[in-house]
Amino acid sequence: MLVLLAGIFVVHIATVVMLFVSTIGNAWVVSDDGIRSVGLWKNCTSGNCYQALSYADEDALKAVQAFMILSIIFSVIALLVFVFQLFTMEKGNRFFLSGAVTLLCWLCILIGASIYTHRYANSNRSGFEPYHHGYSFILTWICFCFSFIIGILYLVLRKK
Repeated sequence: MLVLLAGIFVVHIATVVMLFVSTIGNAWVVSDDGIRSVGLWKNCTSGNCYQALSYADEDALKAVQAFMILSIIFSVIALLVFVFQLFTMEKGNRFFLSGAVTLLCWLCILIGASIYTHRYANSNRSGFEPYHHGYSFILTWICFCFSFIIGILYLVLRKK
């Protein structure tokens, strides 16, 4: 049981770190030649980054930014709640609160990544052709999977 708890804790920390990296990184869409990349915050060309995201529909981009920040906040809160419940909860109880907050994180990642995928990743709105998905986009979907698995495990898990 201790190994399972430690494993979940490590995966949760890895998810928080990957969410930070994917949200901050400027590689959601990358040109195939590797010269240009687009993120949630900046447009980068040959190492020079600019604030203006000319390709973006402002409302959709702000929604993606907001949901990704919310997902980080919920993931950190869920981690803190899990540690708090681990030391204060009675034996035999489940980690319902940790699971619920983690599933809120999962929902925010789902909404943010889905908006980005619909608006930008599957069209030429990135401003360059040909392109591929960058590491930030891929990390976001990995975090989506991890947060769902962790949330379900928290709901099922009992303290022994």
